[in-house]
Amino acid sequence: MIFVTGGAGFIGSNFVHYLSGKGYDDIVILDKLTYAGDMDNLYPLEYPVKGVDIADEYRLAELFARYKPKAIFHFAAETHVDNSISDVYPFVDTNVIGTVNLLNLSVKHEVDRFHHISTDEVYGALGYDDDPFSETTPYDPQNPYSASKASSDHFVMSYHNTYGLPTVITNCSNNYGPRQNKEKLIPKIITNILDEKKIPVYGKGENIRDWIYVDDHCKAILDVFYAGGVGEKYNIGGECEIKNIDLVKNIIDLMGASEDLIEYVDDRPGHDLRYAIDNAKIKDTLNFQPQHTLEEGLEKTIKWYI
Repeated sequence: MIFVTGGAGFIGSNFVHYLSGKGYDDIVILDKLTYAGDMDNLYPLEYPVKGVDIADEYRLAELFARYKPKAIFHFAAETHVDNSISDVYPFVDTNVIGTVNLLNLSVKHEVDRFHHISTDEVYGALGYDDDPFSETTPYDPQNPYSASKASSDHFVMSYHNTYGLPTVITNCSNNYGPRQNKEKLIPKIITNILDEKKIPVYGKGENIRDWIYVDDHCKAILDVFYAGGVGEKYNIGGECEIKNIDLVKNIIDLMGASEDLIEYVDDRPGHDLRYAIDNAKIKDTLNFQPQHTLEEGLEKTIKWYI
């Protein structure tokens, strides 16, 4: 039995579809079904979905006792940086306490594999000329969201070291693709163009992100599940760094819209300048390579939203 937490969210639902395509049928989805989780994301799949807040240890314990999972793919998280700046407590509840609850129950029920899906934001920010993040880069989170994810990473590693729980952590760069909430950058650009609304760009749009198409991320996760080392960390990057403003203009061009839709707005507090992932470890040990160029991924994403 496999538990997929956050399986109705963006990356989680895409991963469930990916597992379905590989013939997996013994899956239970755990999701709080907040604004970021949508049952439509799972259509037409028919896996059981259990509405649960992972910060509720008693409800979570009932599900572990009933289904006795042997593998956990832990996607469930509050993820939007702007929201974490406005109110940090949901991020502490889900990302920290919820993760600890899952870890405790995984130890109790002798789970064979606990795969924690995390973010490159735990490493902090890079300058334009700095080397990309590697698995040995010290953690230096710069906002409440990334601090909560860094904390959850440390708890996962500590449960492996202390209790012998078979864990693995993957830290991924920015994902994009179908089923992503419209609050995120790429779907906001696409949907604003479709609605003929202004596209807000923080500052001058000079911030750089490394983007990966969500299906490539899903493949990497399964590669790590099958062949990754217990207690190891793997960075997953798309090898596609681009400035936010150039990304906006690329999408505008692909959709035949006007750059007059761009509206520069005040930068947000703690806005990291650049993220970049060094894929060397996962490439050398697991032969992983992103399959989608940015243009290919954007074309698929635009088509889905249309």
